[in-house]
Amino acid sequence: MQIGIDLGATKIEYVLLDNNNKEIKRDRVLTPKNYENTILTLADIIKKLDQGDKKVSVGICHPGAVDKNTGLIKNAHNSQWLNKKNLIKDLKKKINNSILTENDANCFCLSEAFDGSASHYETVFGIILGSGCGGGLVINKKIISGANGLGGEWSLNQMPIENVSNLKPNKVLEFSNRIEGYLSGKSIEKRFYDKYKNKISAREMFALYRKKDKNAKLFVNNYKEILSRSLILIITTIDPDAIVFGGGISSEIDFLDDIKKKTSEYINESNLKTVFLKPKFGDASGVRGAAILSRQNSI
Repeated sequence: MQIGIDLGATKIEYVLLDNNNKEIKRDRVLTPKNYENTILTLADIIKKLDQGDKKVSVGICHPGAVDKNTGLIKNAHNSQWLNKKNLIKDLKKKINNSILTENDANCFCLSEAFDGSASHYETVFGIILGSGCGGGLVINKKIISGANGLGGEWSLNQMPIENVSNLKPNKVLEFSNRIEGYLSGKSIEKRFYDKYKNKISAREMFALYRKKDKNAKLFVNNYKEILSRSLILIITTIDPDAIVFGGGISSEIDFLDDIKKKTSEYINESNLKTVFLKPKFGDASGVRGAAILSRQNSI
């Protein structure tokens, strides 16, 4: 058995898998807004799931990356209390289980590449479009995190935005000129308000789009252009067999065919072979990927 934990900014989801990837138990709790209580909550979850068996391995996915020299978390933009913390070291003071940590988008991608919608492909890129934005890379069912732990972090790139739109990037968010500053849920809400003075959630905006609201339609058509251009960086650098789109914003997207067509045109590749996919396991992919990661590294 393996324990997987998805440590998000607002919720902690956890799962206990058997060796055939069957869920024995899955649940979630709210994420504490400070580091000390987060450690206590994680330790309580692990103790509850392992039922005293200290040999059950634990995988934890979280925002940001781990510095390979120091073991400290960095770039956890939506969970600032995790930055500059050694999660494994501090958790080991509470429990004796083997623990591995990894970026949440990497674990999402691993789950979908392992036995999800992209299981038949060798090179898989996973994109998270949620309140934040991130990416992960898996080749031959192994996470490629890179020398700096930044493998797959496509959203940290500058947006290739010239001539895309008259919508200006979000000047308030910290990475305003980067891809995340255009595609994340928070940036969508901010830019929609700046443009139309209508304070609504990203989900409400997509609902208006489906109802053919004029402003929402213009905004989403612009979003299609921006997302398509951002994918050029992935395809022309990595050229994956498949791209899997996850996260709350991705669940609102019912126009992947449009995105692929636009991306093909921008790359001037009329027969683009990269497959665009929705996840098989939805928002459970991250936590499943964390459990699978712990198994791969405990063999």
